[in-house]
Amino acid sequence: MITSVKTQSLNPAMLSRSVVRTLRSPAAAVRMYSEAGSTGTTRGGTSDDTFTKREKASEDWFIRQHEKEQLEHLKKQNTEQSKRIEHLENKVKENN
Repeated sequence: MITSVKTQSLNPAMLSRSVVRTLRSPAAAVRMYSEAGSTGTTRGGTSDDTFTKREKASEDWFIRQHEKEQLEHLKKQNTEQSKRIEHLENKVKENN
């Protein structure tokens, strides 16, 4: 960041501030660039991590619960269909 200063209003304190700002800006940009690589690093190939195990267990539990609900729903549908079939068979017997 380079600031333009008119030569008529040249103040030594202002000049030193602008020089300091000019010198600090590239250093901050370089520092932010070098630190950016260290943020959000991957965990690597190790799956023995406690968090990973806990997350997998949580996902497995959710899947089991979802499958359990689906199975209960299918059993209910099966029972309803069995009752329907029985009702229709009774109607057929009555008509014969």
